[in-house]
Amino acid sequence: MKLATLRTPEGTRAVRVETDGYVDLGLPDVGELLARPDWRAQSGSESGSGTTYPADAADFAPLVPRPGKIICVGLNYRNHILEMGRDLPEAPTLFAKYADSLVGARDDIVLPPESDQVDWEAELAVVIGAPVRRASAEQATQAIAGFSVLNDVTMRDWQYRTKQWLQGKTFEATTPLGPVLVTPDELPGGVAPALTMTAAVDGEVMQKAETADLVFGPVELVQYISTIITLRPGDVIATGTPGGVGHARKPARYLADGSRLVTEISGIGRLDNRATSAR
Repeated sequence: MKLATLRTPEGTRAVRVETDGYVDLGLPDVGELLARPDWRAQSGSESGSGTTYPADAADFAPLVPRPGKIICVGLNYRNHILEMGRDLPEAPTLFAKYADSLVGARDDIVLPPESDQVDWEAELAVVIGAPVRRASAEQATQAIAGFSVLNDVTMRDWQYRTKQWLQGKTFEATTPLGPVLVTPDELPGGVAPALTMTAAVDGEVMQKAETADLVFGPVELVQYISTIITLRPGDVIATGTPGGVGHARKPARYLADGSRLVTEISGIGRLDNRATSAR
């Protein structure tokens, strides 16, 4: 099953993705849908309001427009850790984003005038579908609603002002999330999906990796984070980025006004975002 949040003339709508269009599920967005204990039944093939939207006119909002938490994992791909000259971690490195940082799958990424080191970070996103605290592996598995695509666009000059990363990670209108949520049963590997992820800038592939290269997988991350705080429906975990970021290149390379950033994960979908200077 694939779900999305579309912008329509009547506001945002949670929809089920079909081959020929999108079926309205009677709720404003995927976050509201996941908050219902029966969200799987309500999203099923026999459900829907009867309203459909054509596939070629889709305007994707952020998959979950106002998640309660966006928890990000740093240094979680083996090749990226080695690229950055670090040792493999014994525990996940966590930081946060806020909902105001999110944009849709085809929206512009707003380049802040305060930074000239705006970098890309393709990531597999885990979306939570049930409340969970101090989860066992089985509970963590059941709490994963599905997966999406996220790019953790980062202001490197702000990130490295201090040892805390948040200030470079959550600039407003910089983080595309979407276009869809795909439930684990539709992906090879289920809750440990075996997928290919790429990020391209102006047509040149900068990142390419297999999600199997994750140090801490989705279930482990749900277990670890839920030890700290209750994970709730609609919460998002960004699982980390592989090698190929602009900051690690010699010379370094960053997004500029007009840059096109395309982030894609096989079996899930594609983000296609233009970087534009703030006006």
